[in-house]
Amino acid sequence: MAPSRKKKQETFTIKGEELLAKVKALIKEGNVRRISIKTKQGKVIAEFPLTIGVVGVVLAPIFAAVGALAALITECTITVEREE
Repeated sequence: MAPSRKKKQETFTIKGEELLAKVKALIKEGNVRRISIKTKQGKVIAEFPLTIGVVGVVLAPIFAAVGALAALITECTITVEREE
């Protein structure tokens, strides 16, 4: 039986123009399992599950979607789920 892994959540409030850079930095850290992007009002506008071994080809559509969101929103909250 595999040991259960703890999950930890972090939340960041950022401006729209910082969104893509922050998402790229979080993915580069490697232990992120899910990223949710919410409006100031708390409505989830995007959610990306990430798995171990995600490569650039898979990330390209995610970055395109995040870039489009960044152009449309002024402020948002990113919730990051990590495995410890």
